[in-house]
Amino acid sequence: MPYPEYLVAPMRQELVDVGARECRTPADVDAVVASPGVVMMVVNSVCGCAAGKARPGIAEALKHAHTPDVVATVFAGADVEATDRARQYFSGFPPSSPSIALLRDGKLIYMIERRDIESRTAGAIADQLTMAFDKFCAPASAQA
Repeated sequence: MPYPEYLVAPMRQELVDVGARECRTPADVDAVVASPGVVMMVVNSVCGCAAGKARPGIAEALKHAHTPDVVATVFAGADVEATDRARQYFSGFPPSSPSIALLRDGKLIYMIERRDIESRTAGAIADQLTMAFDKFCAPASAQA
């Protein structure tokens, strides 16, 4: 049974406030993943590591000079079908929440799993993401 909306709404809003597009259906996920450029798909969660580490780290990283073209999110335990669909794009990785994926042309190019989030601070997650943004999101001229 999905989490009640009143419980997850404030946690959803944290990512929406930093520019994430909510994907509540599999069709929403497919539409976002089909977007041109780099898509960051966040699997949001009610857990403490999402609240204290992942969401704050993402918010900080999105202030960086280079960021994904599209930021989107699904909510594990609330948007069950959308989350399942997003995870289908994360080939080679077991389901984990929270998690953060970068995709280009529907293909996974970078992944941060829950185990990587649990063991880091929000600042360290922001640093890890900004390094990935520099590698995958910067214009080719900036990467040289």
